[in-house]
Order: sequence, then structure tokens, then C-alpha cells
Amino acid sequence: MHYDLIIRGGRCVFPWGEAEADLGVRNGRIASLSVSHDDEAERVIDATGLHVLPGLIDSHVHLRDPGNAAVETLETGTRAAALGGVATVFDMPNTSPSVTDKAMLDWKREHISNVAHVDVGMYIGATRENTPDLAMLEQQPGVCAIKVFAGSSTGNLMIEDDEGIEAVMRSGHRRVCFHSEDEYRLQARKPMFHKGQPYATHSVWRDVECAFLGTRRIMAIARKTGRPAHILHTSTAEELEYLADFRDVSTVEVLVNHLTQVGPECYEKLGGLAVMNPPLRDRYHYEASWKAIQDGRVDVVSSDHAPHPLEAKKRPWPNCPAGLTGVQTIVPVMLDHVNAGRLSLARLVDLMSAGPARVYGLQTKGRMAVGFDADFTLVDMKAQREITNDWIVSPAGWTPFDGTHVTGWPMATIVRGTVVMQDDEVIGEATGRFAKFAP
Repeated sequence: MHYDLIIRGGRCVFPWGEAEADLGVRNGRIASLSVSHDDEAERVIDATGLHVLPGLIDSHVHLRDPGNAAVETLETGTRAAALGGVATVFDMPNTSPSVTDKAMLDWKREHISNVAHVDVGMYIGATRENTPDLAMLEQQPGVCAIKVFAGSSTGNLMIEDDEGIEAVMRSGHRRVCFHSEDEYRLQARKPMFHKGQPYATHSVWRDVECAFLGTRRIMAIARKTGRPAHILHTSTAEELEYLADFRDVSTVEVLVNHLTQVGPECYEKLGGLAVMNPPLRDRYHYEASWKAIQDGRVDVVSSDHAPHPLEAKKRPWPNCPAGLTGVQTIVPVMLDHVNAGRLSLARLVDLMSAGPARVYGLQTKGRMAVGFDADFTLVDMKAQREITNDWIVSPAGWTPFDGTHVTGWPMATIVRGTVVMQDDEVIGEATGRFAKFAP
């Protein structure tokens, strides 16, 4: 039998377990999980010594396009994703202008088809003005979810009051994603702090109660309306414990940073390069996050890739913008956690492939099965590398993991049967498309 692509000799992570298998791809889809030695293909990849994962997904990135090309673009951000072993990204709407209407969605779909190196899902930003249209907007091609900034935003993307949040939850039916920090508490506490205080003050201002109060309010509205909510970048032990009682209406994301960096040490080491929202917290919350990973309370791990210029990040607190780069580094960092015994490779696939597909209704991605998109991330679990700033392709040019030594590295990224990265090199022209979601 003839295929477009055959991947031979790799150890594959299937939903039912690991096994050595030879995979056949035809017309961008997985055509066989048991290719014979006699079968041929236009291209054959020898994956001996590598693990073959379903294409990994970073479901929380800010590619800043349209916006400031000196910081990030769809082209550079998806190039970074491909280099880092990520086959699909979901891009946030707080661009300039924001993605809040059909015209911007149409523009972005066309832009994706011209410049993206991996597949892209698009968030639609909820505003008070577009709330009546959200049921229509969430059905547009390529839309992964509605995003609500219940705190920590500017302009019309902020919806901080219960009435406004409930109106959003009653417009449409798909899962709504929330930045959950209580804006009222943030503003009430702001006068307590001043310019030039230590960067660790960021986690004092945006304290546990700020996040926990926001999540409690959202869960009350989710239960009232019956509309499922996805709590993004959950960062506190209190939230993780509380959300276990709301599994009927909630799913949970934790960021790689909250699983890797611990305060206050990270602020002393990195300064403004550790400042993000919600903040990096102390070891108690770090350990609670890992416990939630291990007992199944976490559905998704993402990067919240949100680049800013290096010179801006070096400003004194609180004038340094919040947000870190991460789409290029999430896979190596998480593979290192696998090698350290903190989670299994199967659990990583669950958190970064099957989990995002389930939470967002992503079609034909998230698992290796016949008929699904031929998305693969090939990794060498024994490779030892150092993450450095000069490897980062985002124009921002920095990573909080600069100088970090990891074991485990992405060797190839394949999207719908096309090899877009191999051996640390992005290959060919942009072939990314907008991802497809269940209505």
C-alpha cells in the first residue's frame, strides 16, 4: 500500500497505552496504525529511539497579531510553536484591535492561512457590546471559545460584574473561558503599594483571595446558568480544592510556570521576567498544583505565552508589564518534568492533547487514531539540552527559562501530515490552517 508519509519504529503514545507502531498518513489524516514493511510512501521518517505523541496543543497563547510586530506576530509565534513541538495553538483576542466581531474573525482566518506554521484556534473576546452576539460568534469557523476577562484587562474587554458575566453565560452554549481575578479587590488594594517595591510584591497585591474570590463568583454563575466554565491559569491551592466540587460545570487549566517556578526565589532571580497574572506563588501552591495534576483535577496545561519587550520587563514594579514567553519552551520543560518523575508521558499527552481537545470540542485532533488529523510531536526523551535566549524566535527574544537544562526535547513537529519542524529547523512555507471545533 502507498502512503504520503510513514513514521517507522517510534514508540507511540496511544489513548490505550504505549506501543511500538508504524504509522501511515494519507491526505493529511492518519490512515493506518499498523503499516507493513512492504508499504511505501513519498516520505519515510525513521523514529527509532523516539516517542511519537499526538500533536501537542498549547491552548493559551497571545500572539499579539494584529498589534506590535516588534514583540510577536502570528508568523513568529507559530514558528516558535513548531520549533517547540507544538502542533496547534489557541490564540487570545486581546490584540490591537481586539478580536470581538465577525469582521476581525474573518481577517484573522485569512491571515492564519497566509502566515501560520501550525494550526490555530481563535478566542472571541466578550464585551458588554457584543454579548448579545456571542451565541452567533462562538459558532464561527475556527473559534475555540469565548474569553472573559473578569479582571486584569483594559478597555471594553473587561467584564468584572456578576450581571455582566451572567449575561455572557446566557448567550450561547459552549464552554466559556475565564481570567479569574476579582477586579474589585485588585483596585481596592492597589493604593497599598507603590512604585519601586520588590517584584515579589506582585504576588502580595494579587493575593490568593483575589483569585479565589473571582473563581467562587464565576462558579456560582456557572451553577446558576448551567453553562460550563473553564478557569484559566488556576494558581492557588484553595481554587483547586474548591473546583473539585464543581466538576459538572468547570474544567481547569494550570500553567507550566506555576508547575516550575516558585516564589519568592523566582522574583529574586528573574526580577520583572517573573511577573505574570495570576502571579507565581510560593511552594505551598506549587505543590498543590502538582497534587492536582496527579489526582486528575487539572484538565489542561498551557503556557499563557504573552511576550513583552525585554526593556519593558526590566522596568521597576509595577510598571513592568505582566506576561511571559512560553510557547516555544513548554514542551521541553514538561518533558523534563516527565523525566523527573512528576508525571507520566501518558499524563502529559492527556494534559496537552486529549485534554484541550475534550475541553474545547476540537475535532479530529487530540489523539492518534485512524481518521484523525496526522498531527504528531516526535520527542527524544534522553536528549539533554539547555534552553537559551538565542534559541527563542519570538521578536521579544527572551525566556524566563534561559539557562535551564532539560532532559527531553522535541525532534519533529508534524501538522496534518506535513513536517513543519525537524531537528530544530522549521521546514518549508507556512501551511497552518484554522482549527475546527464542534458546534
